[in-house]
Amino acid sequence: MDILAAIRERFTTQSFDGRPIDSDVLDRILEAGRLAPSAKNRQTWRFIAIKKPEIKQVLSNACFGDARILKSGCIIAACTTNIQYIMPNGQPSYPLDIAFAVSYMDLQATHEGLATAIVSSYDEQAVKSLLTTPYSMRVVLMLAVGHSSEKKAFKKRFPSDRLISYDHW
Repeated sequence: MDILAAIRERFTTQSFDGRPIDSDVLDRILEAGRLAPSAKNRQTWRFIAIKKPEIKQVLSNACFGDARILKSGCIIAACTTNIQYIMPNGQPSYPLDIAFAVSYMDLQATHEGLATAIVSSYDEQAVKSLLTTPYSMRVVLMLAVGHSSEKKAFKKRFPSDRLISYDHW
């Protein structure tokens, strides 16, 4: 198992080709999210897999016209079921919990040979209304998954000595 290979291979696609995702593949992607770590193992998430074109059309509008939504094989809305839990450091846990889960699904999708795009710009109330999520829940992130219609773009990253230090800043 070479996790770094999937991390290096992963990129944000700007366009999908519209092909569907095999159900078994989608199940494995969602399973990766289910197995992600969470604060105190609370697992305060719910994933909504959106595949129907008519729902993706309305969702695209709620995402300010993001065309990737329309051609993706699936959009996974990552929601939290509890915004109340505060970690001992004073921060809410749900942004981290959802980020872990989406990252795991993102890497599993890459491992499956698919492309992804993390969607964080949307009208949350419009999305909640469309997906009929309970009032107390938040739609924290969405992950567009599918077959990319573009070649992988080179990821420019800062060198490690600019980002990593040991024992002190």
